[in-house]
Amino acid sequence: MKALGLLGQIDLPGETASVPKARHYLRVLLAGTGHPHCDDALLLTTELVANAVRHTDSARPGGRVTIAAALRDGTLHIDVIDAGSAVNKPEIHPGDDIGMSIDVDQTGDGGRGLWLVRELATTWGWHDTGIGRVVWFQLATD
Repeated sequence: MKALGLLGQIDLPGETASVPKARHYLRVLLAGTGHPHCDDALLLTTELVANAVRHTDSARPGGRVTIAAALRDGTLHIDVIDAGSAVNKPEIHPGDDIGMSIDVDQTGDGGRGLWLVRELATTWGWHDTGIGRVVWFQLATD
């Protein structure tokens, strides 16, 4: 199996202002790849970074979020690495057609983050590490 080819990564503060910065960084990074699902990658990364700065310990003072992008055999792999959370886990509940419970606030805004990831990504998942959490997705060329 061929190793992933790292395209790049960026480390950003765990704040809302980092969401458009992550999107811009990824847009520039992916521009030369010719991958047919770059727009989907931008949307899904935006959703995951937004979740990280809203629902994880990365939102605390000094918190960070890292985005890493790699490409292997036409499959784009994106990691969003945050500080994790003891109370919020990335999950889509059965029958939840608009998202996950931790992504839905009282005003009804949001709620589609992980639902979009599930619907658009070829595959996705998450795992805790010793220092936080990685939520990842892959987009194959089809």
